[in-house]
Amino acid sequence: MPVAELLRIGTARPIVRWGSPVLHMPARPVTDFGGELQALLADMFATNTAADGAGLAAQQIGVDLAVFIYDCTDESGTRRTGVVCNPIVELPEGRERRLVDYGEGCLSLPGAHTDVARPDVASCRGSDQFGNDVEITAGGTLGRCLQHETDHINGIVFGDRLSNRVRKRLHRDHQAVAGQYPLSWPT
Repeated sequence: MPVAELLRIGTARPIVRWGSPVLHMPARPVTDFGGELQALLADMFATNTAADGAGLAAQQIGVDLAVFIYDCTDESGTRRTGVVCNPIVELPEGRERRLVDYGEGCLSLPGAHTDVARPDVASCRGSDQFGNDVEITAGGTLGRCLQHETDHINGIVFGDRLSNRVRKRLHRDHQAVAGQYPLSWPT
């Protein structure tokens, strides 16, 4: 169903936390684009909205499926929403590659943020919610989201890209505010 409909009908689900096995292993490919996937996507949009996120991978609500949604702005400030199933991210190389330090957080470790260096632009290809080919190239929050959510699909949390010292600080920051985020959060 169209993204506008998916945004309207879902129900928020609890977000699983770092350490949950589903977040630390590659997801199964999407092969069925029927009603079950559409219901999952609607719930993912509702969960992302309730948590005030930029994007959400299915693993973050405990579903081992290679799909993420996004609802954030690109480098021009334009809001973009969509779905990518079975994503593959391509990043610039050589002289085209410019890293940008930018504050990043994860809905699966709420309340913790740190700067992470990532390429300033990313291209992501896969399938949309109907199984049609899709390719998105963006910078800004969306470019970062494409990289972050595809990492989730591959079983990587952004803390895996950080030093042990920074990762420990992230966990301390989360623990300091964990009471604001019960295990049922954001429902």
